[in-house]
Amino acid sequence: MSNQQPRLALVTGAAGTIGQAITRQLVADGHKVIALDLKADLVQPLVDEMPGRVIAVGTDISDAAALEPLCTQLRKDHGAVQILVNNAGILSNNKAVETEPEEWRRIMSVNLDGAFYLTRLLLNDMRAARWGRIVNICSLGIKTGGLTAGTAYAASKGGLGVLTFSLARETAPYGVTVNGIAPGYVLTPMVTEQLNEEQRQKLLRDIPVGRFCGADEVAHLVSYLAGPNAGFITGEIVDMNGGLHMD
Repeated sequence: MSNQQPRLALVTGAAGTIGQAITRQLVADGHKVIALDLKADLVQPLVDEMPGRVIAVGTDISDAAALEPLCTQLRKDHGAVQILVNNAGILSNNKAVETEPEEWRRIMSVNLDGAFYLTRLLLNDMRAARWGRIVNICSLGIKTGGLTAGTAYAASKGGLGVLTFSLARETAPYGVTVNGIAPGYVLTPMVTEQLNEEQRQKLLRDIPVGRFCGADEVAHLVSYLAGPNAGFITGEIVDMNGGLHMD
């Protein structure tokens, strides 16, 4: 337990490796967390692990029509969300020619549209309270053009980065900060299952620190950006890639 004031947080993609780590860290910080994923039963283990501190919610964040009544009900049941972590994302390794329009649209709808839909629905409460934290999980791919990721994925995360800048400028006068984190090669199924051993070994040779990132390391940075000491940081995309890309 930290000395942070308890807040209500919402984490999307909470069933994934990074989402679980973020949820656990925010609970450790004293917050209550709405853990959102496609189906509520995917995040039920987090509820069982931290009873009374985690609320399981299932919905498709790319469905704007479903999100509005959901957010209204959550506000009625639990109060205003003050910390939003847009973590949900789906990966495609296909480059441009191999990317069908349907795949492009699906990647964009989850990785970019969903973050926007949720933000617009939750932002008024943050503005009214004159305090809020939004953290967008972007990607190393926005700086590198996607070393191993596909065109749609890199473009969607790039859009999320620009959305971060736009929202940060818009909301700063209201005490709301909006930042992004651009992780590179976190130990998740994207690395352990969707890259082969040869690709992993090449990456380890290229990453100066010589290892992949831990999900808990991402969660610790989310904790800082969502906390009271990061109020003067907004519109920033923080790189976490072990020195693979420096600027």
